[in-house]
Amino acid sequence: MSHSLLPGFEYSTLITHGAQIQVAVKGSGPPLLLLHGYPQNHLAWHRLAPRLSEDYTVVLADLRGYGESRALEPNAPGSYDKSALALDQVQVMQQLGFERFAVVGHDRGARVAYRLALEYPEAVSALVSLTVVPILDVWGGVNKAFALNAYHWFLLAQPFDLPERLIGADPAYFLNWTLQRMAQGREIYHPLALESYHRAFARPQVLHAMCEDYRAAVGADTDADLADRDAGHQVRCPVLVLWQDRPYAPASHPLTVWQTWAPDVRGAAIAASHMLPEEAPEAVLEQLSPFLQQVWP
Repeated sequence: MSHSLLPGFEYSTLITHGAQIQVAVKGSGPPLLLLHGYPQNHLAWHRLAPRLSEDYTVVLADLRGYGESRALEPNAPGSYDKSALALDQVQVMQQLGFERFAVVGHDRGARVAYRLALEYPEAVSALVSLTVVPILDVWGGVNKAFALNAYHWFLLAQPFDLPERLIGADPAYFLNWTLQRMAQGREIYHPLALESYHRAFARPQVLHAMCEDYRAAVGADTDADLADRDAGHQVRCPVLVLWQDRPYAPASHPLTVWQTWAPDVRGAAIAASHMLPEEAPEAVLEQLSPFLQQVWP
């Protein structure tokens, strides 16, 4: 089985400690895990993954609750904490035969990726974060502009089942609105990828999982970041940070923020919207390829 956007990628479903995770794999080089963001699935990487698979064993995973992955106990406390999602990916990679790997994450996937690096430093050789700073720093920088632009952070985090009912009344409209806002109104999405996003988002269990993801962000995920910061824990592996090219206050600049979390950080601005993997794959590869060649394997 494969998808036309990902020719040659082999699909399988793996069972972890608390989830059923769909993965697509291609390549024979060093292992490279790619984790997508909200409100997408692994197809968000379709413009990058085939080219990366020429040099790496590329593993694309739907995060727990997203796409074709699901939690085994979707209503259990902690089912969507980033620590739980990170453990999913460690176990996925182990089942595929990889004890150590590089990880690239975008949006929510980057939050899982840095949890991986903090909690399983022996497993993560390199970390790449696209358009994300840690959750603790997000909350510290909230202002009117952020609240208006990132409205979904606050809507999806409301108690069950308010957002599920409101969004579930017209999920296609909400998803289209969200994706267009994230792309700044640009037509960047491949129709087949968009179709897949809509098919998943129309399922009540996927919408619920996304809400739980954002509920975790205001609870357990913030607590985990705070505990790590208080304990002085840092990301030990090399880190590449790519961010949207726009104005930042000096204290909230992505590179400045990440340098408080890791001793080895480098990065670059990309002239694109939030959706770097789908809008600016060439610019991402221009930064990603030399970084990976330098640090991994």
